Amino acid sequence: MRRWLRLALCAALAPVIVTAVVRLWPRAALAARFQFSTAVYDRNGVLLRLTLAHDGRYRLWTPLQTVPPALIDAVLQKEDQWYWVHPGFNPAALVRGAWRSYVMHGRREGGSTITMQLARLMYHLDTRTPVGKLRQIERALLLELKFSKHELLETYLNLLPFGRNIEGVGAAGLVYFDKRVGALTVPEIYALAVIPQLPGRRARVRGGASSASLLRARQALFARALPKHAELARFAPLMALPLSLRAPEELPFSAPHLVDQLLSPGHRPRDPVTTVDSELQTLLERQIHSYIGRQSHLGVRNAVALLADVRNMEVLALVGSADFHNAQIQGQVNGALGPRSPGSTLKPFIYALALDQGLIHPQTMLKDGPLNFRDYSPENFDGRFLGPVSASDALIRSRNVPAISLAARLQSPNLYGLLQAGGVQRLASEQHYGLALVLGGGEVTMEELVRLYGALGNGGLLQPLRFELAAPAAEAPPNVALLSPEAAFLVLDILKDNPRPDRNVESGDTRAPVAWKTGTSWGFRDAWTVGLFGHYVLAVWLGNFDGSGNPALVGVQQAAPLFFSIADAIGALRGLDSPPWSVPPAGVTRVEVCTATGQLPNAWCPQRTATWFIPGRSPIALSTVHRPVTIDIRTGKVACKEVAASYRRTEVYEFWPSETMRLFREAGVPRRAPPLVDARCAGEAGLTEGTAPKILSPASHQVYALRRRRKGRESVSLSASVDADVKVLYWFANQTLLGSSAAGEPLTWNPEVAGSFLLRAVDDHGRTDERQVAVAIAEE
Repeated sequence: MRRWLRLALCAALAPVIVTAVVRLWPRAALAARFQFSTAVYDRNGVLLRLTLAHDGRYRLWTPLQTVPPALIDAVLQKEDQWYWVHPGFNPAALVRGAWRSYVMHGRREGGSTITMQLARLMYHLDTRTPVGKLRQIERALLLELKFSKHELLETYLNLLPFGRNIEGVGAAGLVYFDKRVGALTVPEIYALAVIPQLPGRRARVRGGASSASLLRARQALFARALPKHAELARFAPLMALPLSLRAPEELPFSAPHLVDQLLSPGHRPRDPVTTVDSELQTLLERQIHSYIGRQSHLGVRNAVALLADVRNMEVLALVGSADFHNAQIQGQVNGALGPRSPGSTLKPFIYALALDQGLIHPQTMLKDGPLNFRDYSPENFDGRFLGPVSASDALIRSRNVPAISLAARLQSPNLYGLLQAGGVQRLASEQHYGLALVLGGGEVTMEELVRLYGALGNGGLLQPLRFELAAPAAEAPPNVALLSPEAAFLVLDILKDNPRPDRNVESGDTRAPVAWKTGTSWGFRDAWTVGLFGHYVLAVWLGNFDGSGNPALVGVQQAAPLFFSIADAIGALRGLDSPPWSVPPAGVTRVEVCTATGQLPNAWCPQRTATWFIPGRSPIALSTVHRPVTIDIRTGKVACKEVAASYRRTEVYEFWPSETMRLFREAGVPRRAPPLVDARCAGEAGLTEGTAPKILSPASHQVYALRRRRKGRESVSLSASVDADVKVLYWFANQTLLGSSAAGEPLTWNPEVAGSFLLRAVDDHGRTDERQVAVAIAEE
């Protein structure tokens, strides 16, 4: 008797043990056998795109725990009420189906359970014959043996046919109702539950309205559910209302370039939530479409724009071309990724580095005049020179010569080093560019340029662009301190004074501050505007992807108007808060300087300006240009001592160095010259307290090599900057007079012997400058 009990117990436990072993045996998840679509959402959950699976179907993986219980209950009510208790097939349902189909010759009923339907879907079985039905039962039993009820139901809900090429409740909810399955209403849930029985008829959409067949089936299923779920009674009135469905052809295709970039090979996240703001994305697309339409008569056909939140560098909108579907402009190319000449958009970083290295402050006077670096003579865009100009004005007016001169003075890091640290990828060697890098000689992408300008808005801290809200921080490159907070602030403070192209000068401009910069590449191939406003950073580019030029492609003329139309539209839509970059850091302070010189004002400086200043770093000196001079009102010359007080008048004159006066003359800027000294009292004129000469050439502690056979034809040029009251400059080598030259003019020196020389420049007031140089004479 005990033996039989043991055998019976073993027989009872055997299926349990076999099932446990089979289920615990390592295997791939059931869902891994299928390929699924990817749903890409914006930051607010708005669908941007639903991709097709590789077999051309919309099939969106939806975990069972995200499916509303009401939908699960409705599907089970319709398809398989005994799902949780049967072993994979339901004998009673099969007998009932066979009786009605083959004996009563009524409407065909298969009697299939959910597991059997899943087997048919997975193995593509023909179940219209008894043999096919037996195979279906066999496969259903194997599925029940290998997988849990939970996993089988989950897979079934993801494979249910919903008409045309739509499978699964997740894809059906998005396609038909533009909702994730968890957000479906009760009327929508019951609609989805009845579509799979007759998907071709019930999923038919005409003019956005559902078919009558779908409404009748939904009403019938709801009526069956009411006795068991009395809480559903409050939805009964809604079941009589029409149902709006979206056709698959109406699925959105938004932010196509960004979505393509996100779904590129090697980076295909499952159902990513992007940083895109659909409302702002649409705004950018409409602004670009409208602008290109207005400028098409000039041959302007393509544009790219990228908008990011400067606080965290989340990309809010990206328009990679003016028209994604226009093959004539290569519309499917993502222009934000293409390397392009940045024109002058890199100039702010020259000034930021110079601020950091203590070369300038915003009102430092720079020289905008002829400049020569061996075989390179840079010119300004307009072909003219302004003479002395403040650093702020030089940057705002995008003067080439001051920027190049400043770049030549930079130590480490220079602009090339900053671009390397800033993650610019397509850089050749530093020697390849030379100083031409300042004017856009290299290439950057729009994404790289936006990151650089974003660093200005983040106190000099470079952050990576973010395209996904939930992107793992470990995948992002670390933040890099490119600039000091002080330098970043000062540059933006300068750029915010750059006048808008549409500014009304008479009435002023009370709109939110915008710190912006334009750029135009060589050959008019690229027109840029990049800037910050509110908490946004925006870059706009116009050009042609094939690199062809167009004289209309000038940054301030084409890109700037589009930039400001977008900025104004965003301000009207969302409002613009106070820019985070407008708050001065603790390391800057205000200081009063003389407007004409940018230096600390002396007692006679007539106009003064307040400027930002970095204590301990910014260069500063007392201005000596303005000096009082006593004039003899009868002659207009400097008054001699014996001139009576009634004939004397004191006036303030500007005493500019000769080099600066030369810049004024070359720029065509008239300056009031100091008065002449009466020859009768030149020694008592009292003007000898001016500025001493400053030797410009030769360089200090340099060795000048001359060839003996070219004696008389090779020489050393001597030049110096002198005060405005100097007429003659005398040159000495050791104690030997080499000659004299007019103020501001060079003198040629032909050394007779090699050796070390103390060169001195002495002006006609006795003020002097000196430096040590060496001369070597080669025999060949």
